[in-house]
Amino acid sequence: MSKQEYPDLTSVRSTGSRLEVADHEIDLNAVTSNPVSIGDVGVSLTADQKYVILNRLNYDGLISLEDLPTGALFMIEKIEGLPVQEGVEILRQAMIDHANDVNYPTKDLDFITKLVEEAPADGYTSPDVKSKLDGQFADKENSFDEKKGDVNATTYAEPSSSHSDNYYEIFDWPFQVKLEAALLAYHSPYPEVRAVTDPFDDPSLPCETLRAYIVGFIWNAIGTFINQFFAQRQPAISFTTAVAQLFLYPSGLLTQYIFPDYSFKLFGLTIDLNPGPWSYKEQMFSTIIFSVAGGGTSYVQYNIFTQKSEQFYGNEWASWGYQILLILSTNFLGFGFAGVLRRFAVYPINAIWPSILPTVALNRALLKPERNENINGWTISRYYFFFIATTASFVWNWVPEYLFAALSSFNWMTWIAPENKNLAYITGTFGGLGVNPVTSFDWNIIDYAGTTLSAPFYSTFNQYIGSVIAFFCIVGVYWTNYKWTAYLPINSNGIFTNTGDSYAVTAVLDKNGKLDQAKYDIIGPPFYTAANLVVYGAFFAIYPFAIIYEGMTNWRGYYSSLYGAYKSIRNWKTSTSIYDGHNDPHCRMMSRFKEVPDWCYLVVLVIALVLGIIMVEIYPTETPVWTLFFALAINFVFLIPLTMIYSTTSFSFGLNVLVELIIGYALPGNSQALMIVKAFGYNIDGQAQNYISDQKMAHYAKIPPRAIFRGQLMAVLMSSFIGLGVVNWQLDSVEGICTRTQKSKFTCPGARTFYSASVLWGTIGPKKVFGGLYPVLQYCFLIGALLAPVCWALKFYFPRKLKFFQPTLIIGGFLIYAPYNLSYYTAGLYVSFAFMSYIRVKYQTWWEKYTYVLAGALSSGVAFSAVIIFFAVQYKEKDVNWWGNTVPYAGVDYSEPARLNVTISEPDGYFGPRIGSYP
Repeated sequence: MSKQEYPDLTSVRSTGSRLEVADHEIDLNAVTSNPVSIGDVGVSLTADQKYVILNRLNYDGLISLEDLPTGALFMIEKIEGLPVQEGVEILRQAMIDHANDVNYPTKDLDFITKLVEEAPADGYTSPDVKSKLDGQFADKENSFDEKKGDVNATTYAEPSSSHSDNYYEIFDWPFQVKLEAALLAYHSPYPEVRAVTDPFDDPSLPCETLRAYIVGFIWNAIGTFINQFFAQRQPAISFTTAVAQLFLYPSGLLTQYIFPDYSFKLFGLTIDLNPGPWSYKEQMFSTIIFSVAGGGTSYVQYNIFTQKSEQFYGNEWASWGYQILLILSTNFLGFGFAGVLRRFAVYPINAIWPSILPTVALNRALLKPERNENINGWTISRYYFFFIATTASFVWNWVPEYLFAALSSFNWMTWIAPENKNLAYITGTFGGLGVNPVTSFDWNIIDYAGTTLSAPFYSTFNQYIGSVIAFFCIVGVYWTNYKWTAYLPINSNGIFTNTGDSYAVTAVLDKNGKLDQAKYDIIGPPFYTAANLVVYGAFFAIYPFAIIYEGMTNWRGYYSSLYGAYKSIRNWKTSTSIYDGHNDPHCRMMSRFKEVPDWCYLVVLVIALVLGIIMVEIYPTETPVWTLFFALAINFVFLIPLTMIYSTTSFSFGLNVLVELIIGYALPGNSQALMIVKAFGYNIDGQAQNYISDQKMAHYAKIPPRAIFRGQLMAVLMSSFIGLGVVNWQLDSVEGICTRTQKSKFTCPGARTFYSASVLWGTIGPKKVFGGLYPVLQYCFLIGALLAPVCWALKFYFPRKLKFFQPTLIIGGFLIYAPYNLSYYTAGLYVSFAFMSYIRVKYQTWWEKYTYVLAGALSSGVAFSAVIIFFAVQYKEKDVNWWGNTVPYAGVDYSEPARLNVTISEPDGYFGPRIGSYP
């Protein structure tokens, strides 16, 4: 059938320049209204060339070629229309842009380098470019003979040569240049992004509809409740955005059928209650509204638990008014900073955000029509695969979570000798360091980091290397009894007195919540465990390392984005585009929509700051106003490098430790101020990254920026109030919450760490810590600063050999301990290698279709079953008492004993500095 018989394909064909937004858009309804076969597109290409394109795009499993997927026909048309000389220039620029890009496949970079090296030596500047090309390559043997027979055959036919299996050899130079260049110009250089996104956009699809808001807000409320409720559990259970889509999708379909076909005017806008079928963009818009809750709870939950709980500070003045001002101020400051981060973490193409890809993949599986494929014998669609995997995960999770708990915390090595303390220290899951080849059969523990099936394997592996190095450091500290650590548990995040008991901060405070020196002189300072010391040392090293190392390796990206921000501020009246300098296809498609002016984010930031000032002024927080401006300043310095690391590797860390150190020096003895400023310092960072990752999802789905701004703004407000309600209900209603033996694992690991830090760095102060207790920690800053240029030099001089060497991630691996350990990461390493390395390379087509869907399905099953298990059989204590549920807790691993007994080993009955000589 000729092109003329397919007028609907007009919008698919090139319209001029690839830099024009129209060249990336199609009328999806028109294109999909009639099936298009492989013989009806790319008519100047040979049949074998089309097969190679399908293979390169991982459509080689198609059972029928009579109805091509829209993405395949779009790319075939674009490859056909791309000039060879333009393709070479695209590849040359890609060689520069991706030279040190750890996420860009090495074999792709090597191949485009070979293609460019084969280009005519005199370039493409002369007028007779076309004739030169034709003359130079006319005699080259085309390894593909014109395919004979019917290319519209129902069954996929094998190519007439083996070049599709050895693609990275040059066999048809002009064609391969066009193919590789088109991937960069119209799709994405990253296979994981191509697997979950389309190379085109249809801007006419409904997106910001009333029904999308309603569905999003309902599930935002439910998600906030579940995530906040289980945030204090160890390990926590998350109702993630990937999980939520299982409910968002049928809810959207329901509105499609029950909402009337009616529209009305409101403030000059036309509101259509039912604009037709529930669309891909509506689903993603509702998902992003939910994601404000699903992406993570507010950090100030730890402030509230720590301040209100009687076992911590017991501040009666921490009323609802205080809590509302605190949470709104911190959350919306993060929202304001997200506007700054757009240039660094949304629009750059190398900011792929691996952590959000499962959500985008699942959205695609639920709403995008699929063609029948046979991939390594798998013919099941993503949609059915998701539901089967979710059901299996749901059923299985009852076993480790309720029926056979030993399979969850599988500390089987300690069962050999339950009372052997040394064995428990090394292999234990609860109080040990978790050295265990088989650690768990519980997906919630296997995927504790939440990125097992999304983060690149190099990221997981680098962090695991750091964790192993940290293990030896902790062992060395503990068995040498450095700083009296052997008198304490090896891997606890608690703080202890000089007799090994838990440290009660109220015993050394005056009525204003500040340090009472007289009481302190009697009780003494708190002490950290060996693991906590190593963790804090790593934190102090990673801050200078990250900012220096990332600044040296990514200075071009910093400069470009900062310069863009400067131009925007300088020309705020004319408003220069935030897309300036970003010419990748996704930015081209997004440039159609109106941007959110920078001043909108600035207004939100100012209002949030005012709320924070009101809070510290009218409540007895003992917090000077200048500390809030300090929190803003430190985030402005560090947030950009931290977010750039997160956006490419899925690894993140906060500014909490750095903030508490500086405030501890500035306001010694003031734990209240430290906790509040720490909340501002960390929550701005954490929430900004949460909001910015949602904006990247919108970027991939082509949702207008202003729609996302409005949706996020309202969702933040809603989730803030719901989260506060859940926190206060838990404090009043959950028996034994935040105690180590709480029956449902609500031990509050985060709140306990928060409390411990407030005592040591706030009440006691870093001056006493560095000067008397742990002076070695201050040198970790210097170590981090000195290591940065060394690691940069290694990467600079050996870029290919050390491509996957990521020193920031190695240092980050130290941070997993106290209270977690290797048992929460070892099984995840195995799974990551299997899927993110072996299967990705060996079975890339299968990996692209199913991996991210599997990630969402497994997490969905765990979340659903955990909620039902808790309320059905745990909240009212319907326990199954047998060996499989008691053996993990029967030995010393669970009781966390110290290696040395202070009453026996110390003649005065206490360790550390002598009474009267406390620092």
